[in-house]
Amino acid sequence: MAIIQARSLTKIYRRIKKQDGLKGAFKALFHREVVKKAALDSFDLEIDEGECIGLIGPNGAGKTTLVKLLCGIIQPTSGSCDVLGFTPGMLKNEFRRSFAVVMGQKSQLWWDLPASDTFALNREIYDIPEEVYRANMDYFSDLFQVKDLINVPVRNLSLGERMKMELIAALLHSPRVLFLDEPTIGLDAIAQKQIRQFLRQVNQERGVTILLTSHYMEDIRHLCKRTVVISSGKKIYDGPLDMLLDRFQEYRVIHVTFERETEPQLDAVEWVEKSPYKAVFRIRRDLVTPTLQEMLSLYDVDDIRIEEEDIGNVIERIYHGENGGDSCGQVS
Repeated sequence: MAIIQARSLTKIYRRIKKQDGLKGAFKALFHREVVKKAALDSFDLEIDEGECIGLIGPNGAGKTTLVKLLCGIIQPTSGSCDVLGFTPGMLKNEFRRSFAVVMGQKSQLWWDLPASDTFALNREIYDIPEEVYRANMDYFSDLFQVKDLINVPVRNLSLGERMKMELIAALLHSPRVLFLDEPTIGLDAIAQKQIRQFLRQVNQERGVTILLTSHYMEDIRHLCKRTVVISSGKKIYDGPLDMLLDRFQEYRVIHVTFERETEPQLDAVEWVEKSPYKAVFRIRRDLVTPTLQEMLSLYDVDDIRIEEEDIGNVIERIYHGENGGDSCGQVS
């Protein structure tokens, strides 16, 4: 059953455009040129309970605007949205207790205090029963292995450790929906992996519905079976991530090692690396089989490894409407 619904959701921002200098400022007092920009344009979305949805798109596409609208932080210009049976913009207490939001570039932790103080404050704000608070603290601190860090001042924690504390603070009141806006931004590979494992476990064991925006495609790939692509405020794809990648992943990267010194000559390939005993090239997916057959017949090949094209290149192609069209199409 859908617990998040958006219907023709539109958000238009207005800003004043003025000329440079004192003359421009004086002119703007009497004649203001207003520029309108649709951050979100007739956006439709349905999310079922327990889903983990990846929301991807270039900077300025409207991802954060959508998250803010669903949280009730800002009001839509037109259209409607419903989260857990509530209209977010009304900000009823029952609604605010049912969701949590974590933004990678904004912190709810007090810089000079330990995270335990923030946890205690959230307990009072959300009126969390003592037994629920203790159970959740034990569960999340064990899951993230941060029991020895809870009473350390936030300023003394690493970026990855702070993000773990942010997630614990967001989940202490047992929300049904978790909105995540770039939660792994700036983290190293190890911290990103830990965050992904944590979120996967929370989604699977506790049934928390997650809407995740991220520029790190490994986050989307490891957590989300369904992906929504947004560009210029419009939804251009909604469906399985595998189907999206299969359509736009046009190339493969082939690694070949040779038994003896070799200088291979092949058509229709883009050479990435060439050395006497090794060659790496990029080739269209439909040409992989005939090219490898040709290589095996001409050269003494020791080993072959086939890699999928880098997922970042695939997503960049989607954003720019390549593959013979202006968009990747929409899948229900």
